[in-house]
Amino acid sequence: MSLSFREPFKSGREALLSLGLMYSTGRSVEPNLVEAHKWFNIAALRGCADAIGLRGEIAREMSRADIADAQRRARDWLATH
Repeated sequence: MSLSFREPFKSGREALLSLGLMYSTGRSVEPNLVEAHKWFNIAALRGCADAIGLRGEIAREMSRADIADAQRRARDWLATH
C-alpha cells in the first residue's frame, strides 16, 4: 500500500493543528494569521476541539477581509485534498 503526501491530512487532526500553531506563533515559518486560521479551520472541520478555540482567538486579531481570505483558502484546500 502506497501513501501519498496528502494521506496523513485526511484524518491527521493533530498535524493540521500543528500547522496552525506553526503559522500563529512563527515557529519555523514567518507568522501568518491568515494561514494559521486556514489550518485551524480545517482541523476544526476534522473534529479538533482545540482548533476551534485557537481559531477564535486569532480571529479577534484579524480583519474581516483576512478572515474571509482564510476561509477561502481553507475551502480551496479542502476541494483539492
